[in-house]
Amino acid sequence: MYPISAKHLALAICAALSTSAMAASFDVSDLDARISPCADFNGFVNAKWVAANPIPADRTRWGAFDALREQSLNTQHEIVEAAARNADKAAAGSIEQKIGWFYHAGMDEAAIEKAGLTPLKPELDRIAALKTPQDIARYITDSHARGEGGMFMFGAGADFKNSKVQIAFAMQGGLALPTSEYYSKPEYKEVRNAYLAHVAKILQLGGANAADAKRDADRVLAFETRLASASLTPVEWRKPENQYHFVSLADADKASPNFSWSKFFAAQHADIQGGFSLSQPKFFAEFDKMLVDVPVSHWQAYFRAHAIDGAAPYLSKAFADESFAFYKSKLNGQKEQEPRWKRVLGATNETMGMALGELYVAKAFPPESKARALELVNNVVAALKTRIEGLDWMSAETKKKALEKWASFLPKIGYPDKWRDWSGLQLKPDDYFGNILAAARFNHDWDVAKIGKPTDRLEWGMTPQTVNAYYNPTDNTINFPAAILQAPFFDAKADDALNYGGIGAVIGHEATHGFDDEGSQFDAQGNNVNWWSKDDRAKFDARTDKLVKQFNAYEALPGKHVNGQLTLGENIADLGGLNVAWDAFQKVLKTHPQENHKIDGYTPDQRFFLNWARVWRGSVRPERAQVMLNADPHAPTQFRAIAAPSNMPQFASTFACKPGDAMVRGGDAQVKIW
Repeated sequence: MYPISAKHLALAICAALSTSAMAASFDVSDLDARISPCADFNGFVNAKWVAANPIPADRTRWGAFDALREQSLNTQHEIVEAAARNADKAAAGSIEQKIGWFYHAGMDEAAIEKAGLTPLKPELDRIAALKTPQDIARYITDSHARGEGGMFMFGAGADFKNSKVQIAFAMQGGLALPTSEYYSKPEYKEVRNAYLAHVAKILQLGGANAADAKRDADRVLAFETRLASASLTPVEWRKPENQYHFVSLADADKASPNFSWSKFFAAQHADIQGGFSLSQPKFFAEFDKMLVDVPVSHWQAYFRAHAIDGAAPYLSKAFADESFAFYKSKLNGQKEQEPRWKRVLGATNETMGMALGELYVAKAFPPESKARALELVNNVVAALKTRIEGLDWMSAETKKKALEKWASFLPKIGYPDKWRDWSGLQLKPDDYFGNILAAARFNHDWDVAKIGKPTDRLEWGMTPQTVNAYYNPTDNTINFPAAILQAPFFDAKADDALNYGGIGAVIGHEATHGFDDEGSQFDAQGNNVNWWSKDDRAKFDARTDKLVKQFNAYEALPGKHVNGQLTLGENIADLGGLNVAWDAFQKVLKTHPQENHKIDGYTPDQRFFLNWARVWRGSVRPERAQVMLNADPHAPTQFRAIAAPSNMPQFASTFACKPGDAMVRGGDAQVKIW
């Protein structure tokens, strides 16, 4: 419930590399000579490193990406510590002062401990006062207006049919467990039981006696189970037709007779003009029925549990520890809680991330890095154009549309050209939870103000200090934050083989997202329209189906396989991205033949692929791996290291692999798309 006014996930096909990267200095001693690169390329490149680098107790995963994230966090830590020390001397209302106050208040454990549950009492009083279905509807409406949300997600986004304009999106939500399947499948019974115990404990911390807490925990699980039955699965969610359902305000009110969308939008001060996206009609129909046929006391149990649970990380130690015990430890296998400074820094990023990014860029991202990155982007994106032009399975008519989309790409590098204005955010130096609430409302109002306005293609959906990258289909932009544009992904002192196998493949990955199974359903302007001939789409689907089957065959945990349909977009992007990065790299070698020599005994072509695999080195706790298999559109990293290269004849020739080797997918098993 608190505090993030998130950019809704339905509108971003977030590609990015959510796990590991190569080392800035490529240490060939990490390679395991006992393993053939043609048999297990991931093992050859990464097995020794993984064995020598166990997962830290306060992490659920560890890889070179995580080490880079740690580097970014340490830089951010220096920034917020300095801001906290100097907040009283900083210019009044400056982002330095706001960040300093926010961080200082979050680190004041004594004050937070003394406050206990008191900061949440006004919310609990509002819940206790509910008596009728109309009261419940008003509470939900008011909660969203305060930026606290609840029951469903809500925010601004580009209209799928007219991407130049921002409209409102209402989307399914309200569940605490990772996906809807957790509420029904027998294999997650243990998780459900642990969730029941957690909710009961949270309610007891909120003042309930043991018997009432157990009774209300049962009510909460039953409530969420009903919501889950009307919710999309992660695979269903990926389909654009399930992310957008435009309705007029009058039709929305008719579809939800017990919940007034007219009153909801009036309370948000949102200009919805012709209508909005009520994105999952089945979910909202069930929600509307529940307003009248679920007893008010059950709604109150649900609201109380979610209010306390959502606030727990920002309250006293007992609440924060219980939140950690279930969500981080039980559900994801984390052994120890992160130190206080990392948790408060995380909250700073969630509430004022772009403000912190402005300070981060000034400290850690020199202008020359942006210029060099743009050169790489241009080279890789040009290679993608050549690939599209040379496709032998696509008709000239569809190819023309594909090239129009390619020509409309907008690369954004490092950080926004224009920084966000934070002048309206009022914070205090000694009120952590109050600052959380103030930032939540401020961010909600900022997001809602975009509804009815033109879409700004220059706006960023990711902060500069984030070690990641993404593609957005509704504005056709490829985005590379500053934190990923540095060693080990990119190093100006490294040979081109490393850079093209690292950041070059990232660039290719993001660009290929414009043509994956989701991105290919949006045109050059970012509209969700079909630009394919029927025959071309059938050929595309036949090729991607082979990739689905390839990943379905990978066993990530005993008896648990990768979901090839859930991970399809990322897998298409990996395959296309590595191919176009290879093409761009080969062109560079031709223009710079002096680089065509061995380094540490390996050719440039070998170092290109070695670096790609090292991007994905890492390990993950089994509990976390299970959650990711169910909910994460990215496949486990060990399979990303091998999947794309195994489909490339260039890999086989580079390492002298032969037909029949595990890393050689030949004949009908070989996947070729872009």
